[in-house]
Amino acid sequence: MENTVMHIYPGSLQVRGVSAFFIGRNDKSDYLAVAGPDAELFTGEIAMYQSKQYKLCPLTVENSQVIRELFAFTNPVRCEGRAVSLGMGDRLGLASYGHIRSVLGTDVFPVLAQQSMRELNLTGRTYEEVLAAAVWAVFREGYTKGYGADGDHLKTSEEVKYALGCGYSMITLDCSEHIRNDYAAAEQGEVDAQYEKLPREVTSLLEAIYLNRSFSIDSELTISFGEPEFRRIAVVYYQAICHAVDIYEEHIKSAGADFEVSIDETLSVTTPQAHFFVANELIRRGVEVFSIAPRFPGEFQKGVDYIGDTVEFERDFEKHVKIAEKFGYKISVHSGSDKFSIFPIVGRLTGGRFHLKTAGTSWLEALRVIAMCAPNLYREIHTFALENLADARKYYHITEDISDIKDISSAADDDLPAYLEQNSSRQVLHITYGLILTAKSPDGQTIFRDRIYGALREFETEYGAALERHLGLHIVACKA
Repeated sequence: MENTVMHIYPGSLQVRGVSAFFIGRNDKSDYLAVAGPDAELFTGEIAMYQSKQYKLCPLTVENSQVIRELFAFTNPVRCEGRAVSLGMGDRLGLASYGHIRSVLGTDVFPVLAQQSMRELNLTGRTYEEVLAAAVWAVFREGYTKGYGADGDHLKTSEEVKYALGCGYSMITLDCSEHIRNDYAAAEQGEVDAQYEKLPREVTSLLEAIYLNRSFSIDSELTISFGEPEFRRIAVVYYQAICHAVDIYEEHIKSAGADFEVSIDETLSVTTPQAHFFVANELIRRGVEVFSIAPRFPGEFQKGVDYIGDTVEFERDFEKHVKIAEKFGYKISVHSGSDKFSIFPIVGRLTGGRFHLKTAGTSWLEALRVIAMCAPNLYREIHTFALENLADARKYYHITEDISDIKDISSAADDDLPAYLEQNSSRQVLHITYGLILTAKSPDGQTIFRDRIYGALREFETEYGAALERHLGLHIVACKA
């Protein structure tokens, strides 16, 4: 049949031998169009366009895997040699084209496919789907400068194996379940009793390396280990180090992926001594570390600026940067969305060499577009989020005060985008994303999901512009 309604994304035009490819758009969806012998490799339907036969192929996981085999630039790669890397979590699978545009003309390496198992569970997606969304965005934009895929905050061997099997180029190992936070502030007698339970061959070796010794990081920073502090650090972090080493040896080493070790999901701030101990032990035991994420002072809550004393943060952050530079890996800043007050500190003290993770801010930009362009839908989402906040707080820590949020029933349509500027409403909307996307009516139909996707498809230009602007502000602030 003659397909007369077709918009072609110009960046997607590719030729391979005598086969031609592009991503097009009709009134229903985007699709891959293939003409020539390579069309046989894809699943789709034959159509005619301008008197030429094409196979129109849905943007599925299976078809994305074929594209990855044919066009090397669509595969995620390691971040080697890139000074600034930016994790750009895309919870909807619609944001990567805007993320790509935000880094054009910069030296920032985008990690387009970044999701945690928690996010997968809350959104009902898979790692295959998350990566496919990034692949199609890269192909659509004709982006050939390289991008990463991060299996974020994974905790188990099975989770790491799953992400690597899908082709992810980076693994962030969340060590929180192996960090003994219960001893971080315990009485010294309790710490000593636990220390004595460690294997004697282990403590003998660690004592020979660290006990009553000092390590010069630079002319201004020396790390020392007195006995009480050494014992506490060993008790708190030894199991986490062993877990990271095991994961590296079992999976990361052979896969050749970037390996980030996260020790930030804790209640206690990571001291410079603890950071040095973890890093030195990992490297001493043969682990190639891409980045480490310490727990910094202050609070890194979702979708809002840094909460805390920026002078204290700068003083602490500088020590962690020096330790990372000593060993040759990057400092990683987690929950980095919208932390504008500390971005200049991060950029300046690292000399423009760091990893920063964002995710929820792109979801909030989606809601901003919906508030502007589909106000009735936004009103429903906003009301649902407030009504279901208690359930969402089981997964995320925030300190919102809902009394700060103006009653939406009295707000005019033109006032709705302002809710995306107010901290308490941003936090509520941020952490309820999973409940919003998976909410169903009694007959099993999704309440919001399909309408959200429909609205963002209809207002794709506005969403792309919002992402380009907002993520661009993050990048500019880090270079200030």
